Amino acid sequence: MSAEPVARPHPEPVVLDIGGGFGALVVHGDVAQLDTPIEISPTGHDNERQHQHILERPINDQTFYAAVFARVAAGTYTVWIHGQAKERDVAVPDGAVAEI
Repeated sequence: MSAEPVARPHPEPVVLDIGGGFGALVVHGDVAQLDTPIEISPTGHDNERQHQHILERPINDQTFYAAVFARVAAGTYTVWIHGQAKERDVAVPDGAVAEI
């Protein structure tokens, strides 16, 4: 677990800042991945990473677990979990939300 205050339900809406060359990326997980840091890096730039944590997100009487990257430059990305590349060439389109 991290020192960041993430291990609690997060019912608040996520504000996405998309368009004008930016999109968003949602990485779905499960309860076992709660508080797991997820990293992404632009394709071909493995050392240029940013991170978010898998959070519990209760929505309409259901619970989802996801890391949300709310503003990501449109392009392709590698998704990292525990320092290992989980998925490569994930496309994030301009003005839209990609989900994996």
